[in-house]
Amino acid sequence: MEIAVGRGFQVLTLSGSSFHGKSIRKTCVSLKGFNWTSARKGHSLTPCTTLVQAHQRPTWLPGLDPPPHLDGTLAGDFGFDPLGLGEDPESLRWYVQAELVHARFAMAGVAGILLTDLLRVTGIRDLPVWYEAGATKFNFASTTTLLIIQLLLMGFVETKRYMDFLDPGSQAKPGSFFGLEAALEGLEPGYPGGPLLNPLGIGKDIKNAKDWKLKEIKNGRLAMVAMLGIFVQASVTHVGPIDNLIEHLSNPWHKTILQTIAGSSS
Repeated sequence: MEIAVGRGFQVLTLSGSSFHGKSIRKTCVSLKGFNWTSARKGHSLTPCTTLVQAHQRPTWLPGLDPPPHLDGTLAGDFGFDPLGLGEDPESLRWYVQAELVHARFAMAGVAGILLTDLLRVTGIRDLPVWYEAGATKFNFASTTTLLIIQLLLMGFVETKRYMDFLDPGSQAKPGSFFGLEAALEGLEPGYPGGPLLNPLGIGKDIKNAKDWKLKEIKNGRLAMVAMLGIFVQASVTHVGPIDNLIEHLSNPWHKTILQTIAGSSS
């Protein structure tokens, strides 16, 4: 974004620097055809000015200056931290990993709820609605057995993830996982790899996989919002999301979220 001053003027960029996410460019405006007389007659002056040019960095609120600790290097960083929770670098590091885990669980949860609800509504499988699935008794194992297995497996995985967070790369060292380290090789904290967790080999160069990271965190944030919507829907309507969708499509103009909320409050 250049600035031209008047007709016949010339803008020359002499130097550049940066300050708080903006580039500061010093320019000189040469006034051709005009002689400026100072203390020494016959000498022309070239007045200089400093132009501030903002980087085209998207923020969650257009025109907002992002906080200094969010410099745009993190995936999905749009300068959103109204409570200043990430001002401490160590806390910010932990919040980044926590958001990744919640985003991935939300994406898996939304996919699982929609798929099982679709199978239930269409009659393909006799399945309970998602918010009652946890109370279902299974014939192949008791509830206590399933709980113990889940605690052991999830506890092991979460412990390994936490140890890798404290000491990045430590869980991929030879002998750290019964000789299976290559199959579970981590690319960097929060991004596991190997043929088991990254069979398609997507984003192997994780340091330069900015687009993949951005897509993942955007989809994860959308999934977290979707999970919140599914929770609220179940609490208000007491049916699954596919049932809600079918009811809405049957009369789109009169069966909306506004009518549903109004009906539940009356």
